[in-house]
Amino acid sequence: MTVSDQQLADAGSRLGELLERRGLTIATAESCTGGWVAKVLTDRAGSSIYVDCGLVTYSNRAKQALLGVKATLLHEHGAVSEPVVRAMVAGALHVTGTSVAVAISGVAGPGGGSADKPVGTVWFAWGTSAGETVTTVQHFEGDREAVRRQSVLYVLQGVRDFLES
Repeated sequence: MTVSDQQLADAGSRLGELLERRGLTIATAESCTGGWVAKVLTDRAGSSIYVDCGLVTYSNRAKQALLGVKATLLHEHGAVSEPVVRAMVAGALHVTGTSVAVAISGVAGPGGGSADKPVGTVWFAWGTSAGETVTTVQHFEGDREAVRRQSVLYVLQGVRDFLES
């Protein structure tokens, strides 16, 4: 699936409008997307009303130091896993005090995949300060750029759907 810049901008605007309307703030904790979600959210003028920060926690060390992800989780499950993205959301909510946080960790490629976690495997989590967290895994097709674009679109739409439900 090819994701255009316009699709990303539209999804970012729709989520931003919802956050603004509800008086919510968001933080991102991104690994394989390298801050792309935060970039899309801040492309909209006035986004400082609802975007608090974007944390690019690409390395395991950064996940531990900035988000408080336990080394044992990373060792037992790997960075691309449900327990780690869940911990990333919890950490982002804790350190930023925002109402909403998202986390993404995946294998964008071209290398780094394994039999259990092939290239295109991306774990997502989003949650609120009220304590509800949703996790999901997706398997995207395409090159590094395509996997990352699909990941950004997926999380923007997923968080919006979550907040609307």
